[in-house]
Amino acid sequence: MRVALVHDWLTGMRGGERVLDALCTLFPDADVHTLVHVPGSSSPGIESHRIFASPLSRLPGMARHYRKLLPLFPWAVSRRELRGYDLVVSSSHAFAKGVRVEPGTPHVCYCFTPMRYVWDQIDPYLGRGAFRLVSAPLVAALRRWDRRTISPERITHILAVSEAVRARVRERWGREAVVLHPPVDVERIRPDGRAPEPWFLLVSAFVPYKRDDLAVEAFRGLDAELRVVGDGPLRRATEAGAPPNVRFLGRLSDEALARHYARCRALVHPQEEDFGIIAVEAQAAGRPVIAYGAGGVCDTVIAANGRPRDCAATGLFFHEPTSASLRAAIASFERHEPRFDPAAIRRHAEGFSTGRFLAEMRAALEPLLAPCHAAGAAP
Repeated sequence: MRVALVHDWLTGMRGGERVLDALCTLFPDADVHTLVHVPGSSSPGIESHRIFASPLSRLPGMARHYRKLLPLFPWAVSRRELRGYDLVVSSSHAFAKGVRVEPGTPHVCYCFTPMRYVWDQIDPYLGRGAFRLVSAPLVAALRRWDRRTISPERITHILAVSEAVRARVRERWGREAVVLHPPVDVERIRPDGRAPEPWFLLVSAFVPYKRDDLAVEAFRGLDAELRVVGDGPLRRATEAGAPPNVRFLGRLSDEALARHYARCRALVHPQEEDFGIIAVEAQAAGRPVIAYGAGGVCDTVIAANGRPRDCAATGLFFHEPTSASLRAAIASFERHEPRFDPAAIRRHAEGFSTGRFLAEMRAALEPLLAPCHAAGAAP
C-alpha cells in the first residue's frame, strides 16, 4: 500500500507540521510532497521520510522569502500529479489540497482552514489601504483557484480541525466536513503542583492576526504583569510601545515554555485561531485560559462565564476584539479564579492528546483503505 502525504511547506515546526509529524507516525513508509522544503527545519520524524519538493524550493533564499512567491504556488502544486498511490492525505491551510491525484484514488484533505489571507483574515494581512487595492486581482484569482480545487472529483473527503473551520468549509467551499481535532503533546506539559506566580502569559508569533497589540494595551495601567513569549515580524514595534508591566522574553525552548505554562496565573489568548494548540498546552499544565471567544477555543475551552458555578470550567471568554473587552475579562477572571481546578483542567486537555488523534484518524481512514487490504489479501 502506497500513501502520499502532502503539506504546504516545510520551513519550521509549527502546529501544522506537528500534525504532519503525527501522520508520518501513522504512515511510516509514506512519501511526503511539499512546495518548499528547508532541510532540517522540521522534525526527525518528518525528515526521515522521502520528501519531494517543487522546483520553487530550489530558488535562492526560499528559506526566508518563500511567501513572496505565493502567486506561483497554485501553478506549482497543480502541475504535480501523484500517480501510483492508494491514498493521498493533504494537510492544508493554503495550497496542498490542490494537488492532482489519479481518478479513483481517495484524497482526504485535513483542512486547517480555507486560505485565511484571501477569506477570513484579509484585513490583518493586507490592511485597508493601497496595498489592499493593488492586491485585489490576486485575491480574486486565488479565491477562484481555491474553489476550483475542492470538487469531489479532486478531494473525496474533508476533515476539519474545529467546528469553526467546518463552518468555513461549508460557507467558502460548499462542502461538508467531519471535525477531527489535531494532536497536542499533552504528555510533554504537566502541572507542577505549586501555586501559580502572580503574572499572566501570552505566547505569540507576532503576526497581525495574533493581536498581540490588543493584549499589550489591555495591560496598560493594570496592577498585573504580562510576560510575552515568542518572536516575529511585529515584535519590535509591539515592544517599543509596551507599558513597563509587560515583559518580552523572546523565544523559549519547549522545556522552558512548559515551565511558564505551569507557573502563570492564566494564559491570555487574544486572537481567533483555527484550532489553537497553545490554549490546549496551557490547559495541559492545569492553567486556565482567558480567550477571545471565537474560532477553535470554542471547542477546547470550557468557559466559566455563563455557566453554573459547579461547572468544571477551564477558562473564560471575552467577546469583543478590543483591549477594553479583554481588560474586563481579566477583572472577571480575578473573581472566578478560585473555581479553576488545575487537575480538572488537566483532565480536559488530555482529551486532545496525540494518541487520541492517531486513533481517530486511523478510524476515519480505515474504510478508505479496506479495498487495498482486500486486494493485498487476494491470492
